[in-house]
Amino acid sequence: MSLRRPSPAQNQSIPRPLSESESYNIIPIHDLLADHPSLRFPEVRAVTTALRAVGELRKPPYCQWAPHMDLLDWLALFFGFQKDNVRNQREHLVLHLANAQMRLSPPPDNIDSLDAGVLRKFRKKLLRNYNSWCSYLGKKSNIWISDRRDAGYERRELLYVSLYLLIWGEAANLRFLPECICFIFHNMAMELNKILEGYIDENTGQPVVPSISGENAFLNCVVKPIYQTVKAEVESSKNGTAPHSVWRNYDDINEYFWSKRCFQKLKWPIDLGSNFFVTSGRQGRRVGKTGYVEQRSFWNLFRSFDRLWVLLLLFLQAAIIVAWEGKTYPWQALKSREIQVRVLTVFITWSGLRFLKSLLDAGMQYSLVSRETLGLGVRMVMKSVVAAVWILVFGVFYGKIWSQKNADGEWSSEANRRVVIFLEVALVFVLPELLALVLLILPFIRNFLEESNWRIFYMLLWWFQSRTFVGRGLREGIVDNIKYALFWVLVLATKFCFSYFLQVKPMIAPTKELLKLKDVHYEWFQIFKNSNRLAVGLLWLPVVFIYLMDIQIWYSIYSSVVGAVVGLFQHLGEIRNIEQLRLRFQFFASAIQFNLMPEEQLLNARGMRNKFNDAIHRLKLRYGLGRPYNKLESNQVEANKFALIWNEIVSIFREEDIISDHEHELLELPPILGMSGSSAGRAFFYVTNCYLPSVRQKSWWMLLTSGSGIRYARMNTGVAL
Repeated sequence: MSLRRPSPAQNQSIPRPLSESESYNIIPIHDLLADHPSLRFPEVRAVTTALRAVGELRKPPYCQWAPHMDLLDWLALFFGFQKDNVRNQREHLVLHLANAQMRLSPPPDNIDSLDAGVLRKFRKKLLRNYNSWCSYLGKKSNIWISDRRDAGYERRELLYVSLYLLIWGEAANLRFLPECICFIFHNMAMELNKILEGYIDENTGQPVVPSISGENAFLNCVVKPIYQTVKAEVESSKNGTAPHSVWRNYDDINEYFWSKRCFQKLKWPIDLGSNFFVTSGRQGRRVGKTGYVEQRSFWNLFRSFDRLWVLLLLFLQAAIIVAWEGKTYPWQALKSREIQVRVLTVFITWSGLRFLKSLLDAGMQYSLVSRETLGLGVRMVMKSVVAAVWILVFGVFYGKIWSQKNADGEWSSEANRRVVIFLEVALVFVLPELLALVLLILPFIRNFLEESNWRIFYMLLWWFQSRTFVGRGLREGIVDNIKYALFWVLVLATKFCFSYFLQVKPMIAPTKELLKLKDVHYEWFQIFKNSNRLAVGLLWLPVVFIYLMDIQIWYSIYSSVVGAVVGLFQHLGEIRNIEQLRLRFQFFASAIQFNLMPEEQLLNARGMRNKFNDAIHRLKLRYGLGRPYNKLESNQVEANKFALIWNEIVSIFREEDIISDHEHELLELPPILGMSGSSAGRAFFYVTNCYLPSVRQKSWWMLLTSGSGIRYARMNTGVAL
């Protein structure tokens, strides 16, 4: 920020009392001659002057124009904004632009005029979401800014940002619907452009006027209808007890503006007869959910974690098939071609689970399907049909393998060829999973596909997920994905090894013995006549339940180990009591000197050996190896530098209310300019030995002596490593 200060007023006068019509919040910009400190800043006067540069703009009809009015008054008279909203947003805009111009370094040559770069940067930041929304919907932005920097360029930019702020300021709870505000701004900006470009109304032959104008027109014709719809939907929720599918919340209403139908159905001016305004408490066809609907059911347990359930069930099937051979290790059994072919049945099971998943998706999300969202219904039906087709395809190709083998009496070349054909079909089946794996390893590709507004990419992703405006491109980085994947590989590998050797394999021999028993009479009803299959099922039932649930145990074990390792390297909980705090605090000065002082003063410039020793020392500091800090001696402290850093840290803690005024006085080092190193050391010992904080102040001392506390102080003081 600029270090310039306002010059004192030459003629000090008593401020005159303000009338009710001249009330203000922070800056009395309605009266530039008032004796107020903020008006002495040239940046404030520059922004105010720019707002009053109405120039040759066409004056609003049916109202009287006063010379003191500015661009916000001009917009209010045309579009019907409230007067208090205009006053609030005028101060809002002046504070934003003046503050931004004060931060310019170096300051502009002409400080008495608004800098064009500041205004352009503010406009792009303010309307960034609107521009993204237009690009998402394939609509051309109504921000008509030419490349020429003519006289009207600055005024047009001020009109756009002022219009958006006036809409936002009067939107009330519609601020929770950001894309709804974009829709309103898009249409009003178009009408503003027609006024600025001098369009003629074809019906009247007169210059174009906004479709919504008059006193409080924006509130009554735009905000009020949408707000009443939101209010009616909230009331129909019965304080959250009504089913989630029968009422719309803020997100559901906002998602309505994520498609082009908002232009076709709502139109402009807003059509109050649109089904958008039909609530659940009224008759008629209403707009339902558009992005997500919650159906309370225990099936969500499978649907939400379907990948984990599929992985567990497929491994259980493959493990039973392999263990049935009775070999010591699974790879010994897999040498047999017959076992290999039997393991291929996991693809039939996988396709069946996909079909079940598609049915669950349709059952849980059917409320989203309406006349306006037929694409969702088509995708649900197609997923179920495709999953059912895959079941038939795998069944047919798998049957051909065994029919050829039985006809030849051995695994002939033709039978092996049919196995290869089955594997090729399976490769096509798993292509979506392989694509998902690639996108997991390379998340920037998925971020690009989601953030791109090209229609070809949308068509490619349509099968996998619905297109959303918010939340696109929020994927973790490659390193984080690798860590996450390695963690789960370790958990699942341990779980599968344990389950195969200690759960599945020991059950094979008892199962075979039960199946060999004949003429067994049971007291319960026999589902399978002359068979022990029911007994086998009851024998396996607790084992299967434990197999499905013990993954939580392995997850808890490994997450505890990983958490302990992370905490160890981050030094969490090292200072457990006040005695350890006293011991650690003696090394605090040398730690600050090494970590917060400029590196060029700490590292020896000459000699590779000294640089290597410094690198080893930094590793010790980072990972807490050995005793990296030396105990403070009176002749080791650089008095001026350490005192400045220490006092700045303590001052920041006081500003953030971490310590009190009394503690701040006790901890602050006295002025030591001109003191020797031994004097500074004695001053520091005076703080550490006499004014060490009590136990009740232990929490913030831990913050101070930990790595996060040093980083916090560095962030606020501006001291670099």
